[in-house]
Amino acid sequence: MLEKLSLDGKTVVITGGGTGLGREMSVAMAKAGADMVIASRRMGPIEETAEAVREQGRRAIAVSTDVTDSGQVNRLIERAIDEFGKVDVLFNNAGIVRGQGSIPIWDISDEDWRIGIDTNLTGAFYCSRAVAKHMIERGGGKIVNVSSGFGFRGGRDNYMYTCGKGGIVQLTRTITTSMSRYGITCTCIVPGFIPTEGTAESNDTLPRGGFIPMGRVGMPHEMGPLAVYLASDASDYMNGEMFAIDGGGLAGGYAPTGYAPEIPLEV
Repeated sequence: MLEKLSLDGKTVVITGGGTGLGREMSVAMAKAGADMVIASRRMGPIEETAEAVREQGRRAIAVSTDVTDSGQVNRLIERAIDEFGKVDVLFNNAGIVRGQGSIPIWDISDEDWRIGIDTNLTGAFYCSRAVAKHMIERGGGKIVNVSSGFGFRGGRDNYMYTCGKGGIVQLTRTITTSMSRYGITCTCIVPGFIPTEGTAESNDTLPRGGFIPMGRVGMPHEMGPLAVYLASDASDYMNGEMFAIDGGGLAGGYAPTGYAPEIPLEV
């Protein structure tokens, strides 16, 4: 059974792999045996992650990529194939919170909307599109998307992130119903509140430990085992599923456990 969890011989492409959850998942998959192609806009962080992968005895390359640019995405997949000969697994992890907090809809510019939706949703579409024919020609592959608990609930004055992550859920379902006949499976990780450097400066209304049934927020390293499982042969019959890793946050309902409106309801 444990052999099914091995990633020996697999090549994984991950976006947003330089910091936070992406770095943790990259190193975990390397420990399980995967060679890694790590993408993000900033070269410094992804090269540091690539070096951490190499320390596990695996091959890794860092490819600077803006996932909102389809040309750069196409070059990322081409580089991965040139370097490793194949792509077994694609992890669409890139996303953006921007640390700007809640913004009334009338203060959101066209550019704010475009950047948020393109980074959180369009990039995953571009990456999936770029790798699809290659996976089909090889007889199959795995696409793993990363959404959020906010993909299933609204957030006060939180438009781009919730809409983008909700779109990731639907992208997962549509890839599943469209490409399973070619041997491509698609699943989705749904993290709850797991503090990283990317969310540390955000003052969005996010559920803290008191709103989570387990009584604490998640830790980035807890993403690693789930990433390994979904990339491995052990999850071959998992398809179109959403895997929440949130301490039970979504089990508490669409609003976080213990949540109360700022303005009391009047009957």
